[in-house]
Amino acid sequence: MNGQSAALRRFEEILAAQQKRVAAMEAQGDFLDFATLSPIVIGVCGGDGIGPAITACARRVLAALLTPELDTGKVVFRDIEGLTIENRAACGQAIPPDVLAELKACHVILKGPTTTPRRGDPWPNIESANVAMRKELDLFANVRPVKVPAEGIDWAFFRENTEGSYAVGSLGVEVGGIAVDFTVTTDAGTERIVRLAFEHARKTGCRRVTAVTKANVIKTTDGKFLEIAKKIAEEYPEIAFDDWYIDIMTAKLVDTKRRRDFEVMVLPNLYGDILTDEAAEFQGGVGTAGSANIGKRYAMFEAIHGSAPRMVTEGRAQYADPSSMLRASVLLLEHIGFVERARRLERALDICLYEEKKIAVTGRDTGATCEQLSDYIMETMARLG
Repeated sequence: MNGQSAALRRFEEILAAQQKRVAAMEAQGDFLDFATLSPIVIGVCGGDGIGPAITACARRVLAALLTPELDTGKVVFRDIEGLTIENRAACGQAIPPDVLAELKACHVILKGPTTTPRRGDPWPNIESANVAMRKELDLFANVRPVKVPAEGIDWAFFRENTEGSYAVGSLGVEVGGIAVDFTVTTDAGTERIVRLAFEHARKTGCRRVTAVTKANVIKTTDGKFLEIAKKIAEEYPEIAFDDWYIDIMTAKLVDTKRRRDFEVMVLPNLYGDILTDEAAEFQGGVGTAGSANIGKRYAMFEAIHGSAPRMVTEGRAQYADPSSMLRASVLLLEHIGFVERARRLERALDICLYEEKKIAVTGRDTGATCEQLSDYIMETMARLG
């Protein structure tokens, strides 16, 4: 009974925390207007593993693109240390308080990969720094584009970032050999991610939004997500809406006849994590994909892959592919209002990675270093004018 009582107390604590979170969501105002800011503060956080190497490359490219604004003080970079696994483990926290304070002093953050300990790892079982940052800064939308023109693929995934299976992933309970985790879906959280997906579709001229759930089996949480998506879809009559179950959706992304039909997809946290990794393979793998984590006050831009500590152990960090962080930089530039420069970087990436391919990163000394690839991309941007 003691174990059961503790489990019930845990559930009460989780419910109270989520009720408080919903109240905070409902009290939020509009999105931050970057046109009114001076300076725009870009925090640069290298993370750990290969993170510092590939983040440094992205910072260098961003600095080249934003030279006029950096010279006049309209934009400033702020380097943030302390999000390494070593420091987080020493503090016993996903994000140490002093690091969190530095992050909150920025408007947007360019973040390198960070290591998340697994059960049985030598590190303490601390929460994912990514999950913690998304919750602390309320970065509710994880936006991951995947584009392969030759295959007719032009997808934008809107993954809910603060709820679902990851919301309280470290707060499960185990009683008498029974382990239970929790999934959270709220009206307020679902409404804002679905609406953001439809607004993106309207702004970019997309004709279709697709919700992805498993509502036929997970009836309460996924059922709520789908029900709210259908309701909001009625407000956008010019945009077609449909829904698919996550299992068949993974198959349809491989279906060369059907996958061209998809444009904007909105989905709960866990499904978004899985599906976007699959989708990234069409673009060249998770090492090529970046993502945006969007909230009303803050935004964070990162690679979708992990920190690859083995590459560091084997002395190969300098050969890591920075493409993911550079794709994230495209999204960062768009978010803070430099759309033309975002397009220039995106075009340079396409030329270097898919068209000319004068050099390639292989992850080993058989290929280019991340710095050499960055040089190539900057040279290409210069050619584009």
